[in-house]
Amino acid sequence: MINYNTFTLDNGLQVVINKDVSTPLVAVNLLYKAGAKHENEDMTGLAHLFEHLMFGGSERFPVYDAVVENMCGESNAFTNNDFTNYYLVVPTPYLSKALEIEADRMRNLILTQQKLDIQKNVVIEEFKQRYLNQPYGDLWQKIRVLTYEKHPYKWQTIGKDISHIEQVTLQQANDFYNRFYAPSNAILTISGNVEQNTIKEFEKLTASSNSLTSLSPLKEPQWQTGKSLTAKADVPVSVIVLAFQMCNRTDKDYYVYDLLSDLFSSGKSSRLYNALVVNKRLFTEINACITGDDDEGLFIIVGKYQDNVTIEQGEEAIWDELHSFTQSDIDDKELQKVKNKNEANHTFSNMKALDKAMNLAYFAHLGDVELINREMDLYNAVTASQIRALADRMFNNSPCRTLYYLAQ
Repeated sequence: MINYNTFTLDNGLQVVINKDVSTPLVAVNLLYKAGAKHENEDMTGLAHLFEHLMFGGSERFPVYDAVVENMCGESNAFTNNDFTNYYLVVPTPYLSKALEIEADRMRNLILTQQKLDIQKNVVIEEFKQRYLNQPYGDLWQKIRVLTYEKHPYKWQTIGKDISHIEQVTLQQANDFYNRFYAPSNAILTISGNVEQNTIKEFEKLTASSNSLTSLSPLKEPQWQTGKSLTAKADVPVSVIVLAFQMCNRTDKDYYVYDLLSDLFSSGKSSRLYNALVVNKRLFTEINACITGDDDEGLFIIVGKYQDNVTIEQGEEAIWDELHSFTQSDIDDKELQKVKNKNEANHTFSNMKALDKAMNLAYFAHLGDVELINREMDLYNAVTASQIRALADRMFNNSPCRTLYYLAQ
């Protein structure tokens, strides 16, 4: 059980505090509801680019990294489809300074053409190394293009095209900052040996709020038919991807989808791995996963072929296993095993102050902080019959989108 207090400041900032007397460190986490889905399709990658810009210094702290280093702290950030998350971990006596730093870059970030050009070059190089010049680097982008038609999940976080990053202007960067980096669009979480009144200084420094216009991404329509895409690339082996639509993150069926994916490919005793990698030796790897985004997402199966196995042979074998699953019983021990593994992961992911601060921010973002304590009950309540019913609906009665990613 993770204890916390949550409240909202006058400027709209949501605050969650977890008091933990067992650690000499304090974690300060700021989640901004500014992800890739909040971008314009003609100018993508700005949310991720702005993650880089936020480390460029503010009026009171022009060299962010140096200040953090002087406090013996660590900091970093990440951007995904739905939000951008920043964290800072410092010894407890430096908490006030940490809050001052975060407040100042929320309100008084220094944005210049030189800083923008530097970070644009960094992100462009990252785009080339991770997505263009690496085997399978564009695999997920092709999955997105195949599976999303309207929703902004159809482009990856780094952006749809390098040209979008190259064309970002200083005015566009400032507009993004003024629109999304507002107290009313952020969640502050703190974990450590702290008291609630520690955020008074933060409230004073962020008293005024930016003007934020609400934004509702387009809803992805339900697929009516299946669809396929074939791509060729200079990769070691061919890959097949089967994608199915699934619910959003807060739907009760989310936990059923998640446990189904674990039954299929979590560990060497899982269904698909045992059947298709160990026994039939058709694939070198096969995995099932869910995207887990805020809005309606995807249930995905990805298989890497063995040499001398035809695409048709591997695809038919996957479908045989999927259809077989809908007709077979799920052993109680098999289901309990994946639940136990899930619970262990949940426990270990909430041990450190930083983990708790990040997770509290995430569940606050979903609209229910208490989910951090209730999620395991929701997982454990899932029954074998619920999993079979969902599998039957998905594999026997729902359209599938298939990507054939072929080695040249």
